Amino acid sequence: MIASKTINKIELDINNIRLDFPILSKKINGKQLIYFDNGSTAQKPKRVIKAIAEYYENQNSNIHRGVHSLSQEITVAYENARINVQKHLNAKHAHEIIFTKGTTDAINLVASIFGKNRISRGDEVLISAMEHHSNILPWQQICLEKGAVLKVIPINDDGELIMSEYKKLLTEKTKIVSVSHVSNTLGTINPVEEIIKLAHEKNIPVLIDGAQAIAHKSVDVTLMDCDFYCFSGHKLFGPTGIGVLYAKEALLNSLPPYQVGGGTIKTVTFEKTVFADLPFKFEAGTPHIEGAIGLAAAIDYVNAVGLNNITNYEEGLLAHASFELEKIEGVKIIGKAKHKASVISFIVEGLHTLDIGIILDQQGIAVRTGHHCTQPLMARFAIDGTVRVSFAFYNTKEEIDFFIKGLIKAIQMLK
Repeated sequence: MIASKTINKIELDINNIRLDFPILSKKINGKQLIYFDNGSTAQKPKRVIKAIAEYYENQNSNIHRGVHSLSQEITVAYENARINVQKHLNAKHAHEIIFTKGTTDAINLVASIFGKNRISRGDEVLISAMEHHSNILPWQQICLEKGAVLKVIPINDDGELIMSEYKKLLTEKTKIVSVSHVSNTLGTINPVEEIIKLAHEKNIPVLIDGAQAIAHKSVDVTLMDCDFYCFSGHKLFGPTGIGVLYAKEALLNSLPPYQVGGGTIKTVTFEKTVFADLPFKFEAGTPHIEGAIGLAAAIDYVNAVGLNNITNYEEGLLAHASFELEKIEGVKIIGKAKHKASVISFIVEGLHTLDIGIILDQQGIAVRTGHHCTQPLMARFAIDGTVRVSFAFYNTKEEIDFFIKGLIKAIQMLK
């Protein structure tokens, strides 16, 4: 298996990599599956599937506080998964890693506890025009509850943040900045280091939504100096239902629990509760144990492949697909930022995106159509939705060429 060694030139090993993902051999409508919906969820390597099966077959038990061998064994595995995530993000402490249900859950956690304790009437929360609904709605709700104001960093026609406007929006009223590392619709890689630096100059904390970045590039939260960073395991080739919130130790210690119950306490009486230390204060109830185990396996797999190899290879896929799409008459790419991850959104003049998606599916090609949970962004470009193709390191240029032919066929059928 590829996961057992480091790859120097990923393009030379692509066939072996694809063998690690069983679903890639599946046929759809009699055609070989071409999976270009990685921005929604990534496929799982055998290593992850085996780790989850191993948990249920040989390790199933609840974690923490159990004195029997199974409980102690899986507790060690679960906490080792936390350390695995810590190292992957280069966080200073393992207890700065909180396991959540995913990015949406993590942002809701921060918006709830931070909002209730740090945001008041007249304060401002700053997000960007390209945010996923999951990084809009939690802040919108807190602003409504608190009488605060949600401010939006505008973008230019290429889908890049207008940083001069961002600087103007940072004021003494700004209590937190929350922006995506990579846009799920445009593929834009935002200048998060600069965003954080400018905010910190005014002592404003920053949350980075890393859902679309985590599978495509190295993330170093210490170097970045973000206050919060979150991502979902299923976009990193791991299981669904597991995610991560990283937060600086001092911040976590200063904030109350999000949910309470078993696992979050030191002592309980009917008069008073003393809550547990980090990270357990934020992990109520029995967690997604097999999810953490599977996520750790996914991180091991990705690190074996090499994130620099992944980034370089996917940049090649992005360049090839962009070049071929721009040759097709009537196709318009939405989002042409100078720095992009392997995501392309496009429209075809006069055609509905759903119709294109259906015809591509008939040819075994899985793409995403619609507004991609970014309706305000669609309004910014005065469109209803796009066709989105999003690539992973197991995709190939040959698949892109087949997709281009399939798209041309769809256009000819629908014109």
